[in-house]
Amino acid sequence: MNPRLAAARALAAVLSGKASLNSSLPAQLDKVDERDRGLTQDLAFGTARWQPRLDLLAAQLLQKPFKAADADVQALLLVGLYQLFYSRIPAHAAIGETVGCADKLKKPWAKGLLNAVLRRAQREGEELLAGMERDPVVRTAHPRWLQKSLKAFWPEHWEAICAANNAHPPMILRVNRRHHSRDAYLTLLAEAGVGASACQYSRDGIVLAEAFDVRGLPGFAEGWVSVQDEAAQLSADLLELAPGQRVLDACCAPGGKTCHLLEAEAGLAHVVAIDLEAKRLTRVRENLDRLQLDAELIACDARDTASWWDGKPFQRILLDAPCSATGVIRRHPDIKLTRQADDIPALATLQGELLDALWPTLEVGGMLLYATCSSLPTENTEVIDAFLARTSGARELDLATEAGLRQPHGRQLLAQEGGHDGFYYAKLIKIAASRG
Repeated sequence: MNPRLAAARALAAVLSGKASLNSSLPAQLDKVDERDRGLTQDLAFGTARWQPRLDLLAAQLLQKPFKAADADVQALLLVGLYQLFYSRIPAHAAIGETVGCADKLKKPWAKGLLNAVLRRAQREGEELLAGMERDPVVRTAHPRWLQKSLKAFWPEHWEAICAANNAHPPMILRVNRRHHSRDAYLTLLAEAGVGASACQYSRDGIVLAEAFDVRGLPGFAEGWVSVQDEAAQLSADLLELAPGQRVLDACCAPGGKTCHLLEAEAGLAHVVAIDLEAKRLTRVRENLDRLQLDAELIACDARDTASWWDGKPFQRILLDAPCSATGVIRRHPDIKLTRQADDIPALATLQGELLDALWPTLEVGGMLLYATCSSLPTENTEVIDAFLARTSGARELDLATEAGLRQPHGRQLLAQEGGHDGFYYAKLIKIAASRG
């Protein structure tokens, strides 16, 4: 299959609200030649990254918008525009190959339309975009609701956040303490000719100078190292783990933090890792097996404690709550297409429900670390503020990190170009069993 067609089909499912790229792209990658899979991924993710900008340009070039049934043609046009403005593909190849895909969609009428629009974009696109630059959606390539939210919450940082969201993320490793210190593994990388440096905040983190095939990393198959963003790595140390503790990792998939907890403290008595979907736990088990670690995995709704909790209290809880993922847009640019403003209050409600449900499973004196990969205070400090207001036995603790910005509650890490993702942490201690 032509990589442009594969990318467009994956994107069409996203545009139609039926899938994310993580769910729609793998099936399309299976249909293209192995040598074209990298190009297919770049076309899909790159088009999603710049879609808010490209979509407004397309509106200028089209006489009328596409019908809902023609999301595949719309996606193909966006893929063509991405090639013209954000790739090194020669214009004649970008246009010719993209137009040729219309036959495979069984929509031959689209060939003339795509050809005319893409050729006009080649001639006039730069001028049209320049004239639209005053629109922050065009300038930042973020949907209007998100651009306005970031500007309102982070007036001094919002443009830098948008720039970081549009940049390609660095590849960051987490060294397994059970095998090597970070310095020792940096030496192994240097001996292998892999450029790398220590992360600023995570004691186990290493940022690579450029992306590298994990199969070529020293000891990857043996579990010496994993791929995980620096911000996500902070949870293990912030939890203040100690031998003999029972630990709960709620909403654990894909299991990076679960594994890090076990790497960081070999003497934990028991780790329970929960996720809503059983199929997501398959990835958690694979990660545990590669690292030769073990945890009790349970597929359930963490709020339904009666269905999974054995009544034995936990000394530590990590609640990596479901969220908008607005802090990791650079890794999942289709978030710009799949998230809407109305999602945020509903997510905040869910986050509060999870806190309320899990709090009784924490022993008095135990700690709960609340985390999200969101950049929006609605899901972060405001959720913690509301929880503390209604929970008499909860108190907030300071976080032992200089990462991010201090908030009314917790700390907010904003996505950094060349550095960590956007993330949020707050730590709570249970001083009494009662609530109210």
